[in-house]
Amino acid sequence: MATAKSILKFVRVSPQKTRLVADLIRGKKVSAAEHTLRAINYKKTARIMSAGLKTAKSNAIENKKVDNAEEMLIKEIKIDGGPFHKRFMPRARGRATPIRKRTSHITIVLEGGE
Repeated sequence: MATAKSILKFVRVSPQKTRLVADLIRGKKVSAAEHTLRAINYKKTARIMSAGLKTAKSNAIENKKVDNAEEMLIKEIKIDGGPFHKRFMPRARGRATPIRKRTSHITIVLEGGE
């Protein structure tokens, strides 16, 4: 069984929102996952994951010499939190409150295909 991997780092979407989309495609075939991501293309995370899935599929074809990457399964999709971009918002009475713009690290592992 061939495995192919794609890692997207420092993606400017919160891990919580990214995990919602990841749960929809975990364990599916690549073709079914692409169809699902196209259906929810209005979400920024879906467009980013679609690019990551395309990269993993290309890695399978180029590096692992897999003939039919469409039939591979998404064995693992892992969403980890990255560093924050810290900003401050002015508030009443001269105060400021922090805003944490979160980032994600997305790892997609495909398995199967001979």
